[in-house]
Amino acid sequence: MKKNKLNMALAITLAATLCFSSCIGSFKLTNKVLSWNGSVGNKFVNELVFIAFHIIPVYEITVVADLIILNSIEFWSGENIVAQSSTKEVKGENGDIYLVKTDKDGYTITNTTDNSTIGFVFDSNDNSWSVSANGETTKFMTFVDDNHVKMIGADGNNMIVELSQAGVMAYQEAAQYCNLAMK
Repeated sequence: MKKNKLNMALAITLAATLCFSSCIGSFKLTNKVLSWNGSVGNKFVNELVFIAFHIIPVYEITVVADLIILNSIEFWSGENIVAQSSTKEVKGENGDIYLVKTDKDGYTITNTTDNSTIGFVFDSNDNSWSVSANGETTKFMTFVDDNHVKMIGADGNNMIVELSQAGVMAYQEAAQYCNLAMK
């Protein structure tokens, strides 16, 4: 009888440790992109970048990279490769090796198997942010002046957006309209 109570107590303790522990990871890459977005400019610029990064599925890519590759490495090795030095090698589940490099102007992720890359780069010559993938670069935001930026829309056309709440709302509505029209 005493042995059953001990076994029951051990079983409950083990179940509780499994229920109350977590291995979801820190999502460092996604959080770094979000933190970077928060430092780009004022709240209107930040919101425009946030919306653009959903149109050009940047956030979706970083969440998938964190979920499938980076958080698994962090869980099994105990090390977070994104939080450490400027270049790290990551082995994907399919055997591909990725190089995650922190550049002075952004980030570059390279698949060493097929040499495909995706990067986020700020060009100080024309005050623009670009995303590049597989050798193609797309500017998604260029500062026109202190109060306006040129943004790429969901339809692929550029539009001038005022850095104000009204400008951000107009850009967001245009993006939603284009997404609905494409469905």
